[in-house]
Amino acid sequence: MTIKKIFIIILSFLVILFVIKINAQDAGELQQKINEYQAKLTEIRQQKNTLSSQIQYMDTQIYLTTLQIQSTEQKIANTGKEIDLLGSRIEGLDTSLDYLSKLLINKIVEGYKKRETNFLAVLFNTKNADDFLNKVKYLKSSQENNQKLLVQVQQAKLNAEEQKKIREEKKAELTSLTQTLNSQKISLNSQKIQKQKLLSDTQNDEVTYQRLLAQAQAQLSGFKSFIRTSGASSTIAANGLGTGSDGAYYSQRDERWANQSIGYSSENVLNVGCLLTSVTIVAKHYGENVTPSNIASDVSRFYGFTAYMSLPWKSVAGRSYYGGIDIDQELANGNYVIVGVGGCSYGGSHFVVLIKKEGSDYIMHDPIFGPDIKFSTHYGNICSSATFK
Repeated sequence: MTIKKIFIIILSFLVILFVIKINAQDAGELQQKINEYQAKLTEIRQQKNTLSSQIQYMDTQIYLTTLQIQSTEQKIANTGKEIDLLGSRIEGLDTSLDYLSKLLINKIVEGYKKRETNFLAVLFNTKNADDFLNKVKYLKSSQENNQKLLVQVQQAKLNAEEQKKIREEKKAELTSLTQTLNSQKISLNSQKIQKQKLLSDTQNDEVTYQRLLAQAQAQLSGFKSFIRTSGASSTIAANGLGTGSDGAYYSQRDERWANQSIGYSSENVLNVGCLLTSVTIVAKHYGENVTPSNIASDVSRFYGFTAYMSLPWKSVAGRSYYGGIDIDQELANGNYVIVGVGGCSYGGSHFVVLIKKEGSDYIMHDPIFGPDIKFSTHYGNICSSATFK
């Protein structure tokens, strides 16, 4: 190992350390901003629900997500530099290990050649006592040096292995960070689309916003009243009612998502999730790998801060929403139909999925009561109907 090579390794090591230190300071400042805007989001949500507060919330959310993207990009850059730093360390350790190993081998070979040297040989080949003591000290020192060299070789090998292990962990971390960054960019794009959709739905008009908000609150109130009086308002075990004859059934009462918040709202799937669960059942039937949890997390499906599904309902499995359809005709065509039942304000106080007609009755998947149930055993009216095709 040349002096020049050692100098280059040390210099690159120091440069990377310096850059990482500077970036760590920037990361600390960025995290402070993220914490500040997270607190601001909470503050805005506690304000009166107006169009201006909704837009302010969305703008803050967009800015916060942008900061989080910057933070993740910085972490990716720092992790890349740490991997480079570990590479420099490993290169130095490998060089050192190679040098020490060669030195140790030479010492062993040298010792083997002098293997006949022993205490008696030293004793009879010395001129005087001083010469004898010097030779004994030399042998002892040589053995100790060889032992130290062996320890150094073993330690260099352990250090190199440890650094290589850490480098692999950092590479895995880099992969995870890259995935996080991709998810954050998708989320940012969704948030921007959601803001534009809100402005479009309301024509940026406070009166329109409040009218739609009132509709949302009325529908959700109907959902809550229905679940409360249904006799089936408690959570059940995961997949407690099965998956139905078609493997597409989900219950809004399932413990895996029953208490999950919907969209930006504080409402949960158990209390007001009959419609989103019905949409999930239809999506699953058509082959989309989705759960009520996925639908509830998709804020673009809901109006404003509410759990009210915006009309027209967002497409599923590549199929679009169609309302006010001929139920029997759609079922005959193989399409599942979502119907509102109970109180008919705003489409129904509960929603179920009709999966086929049986005589004069229907077979349904009910997000509350279970799959493959006769419609007439629970309901006597249909308020609204829609399908995806």
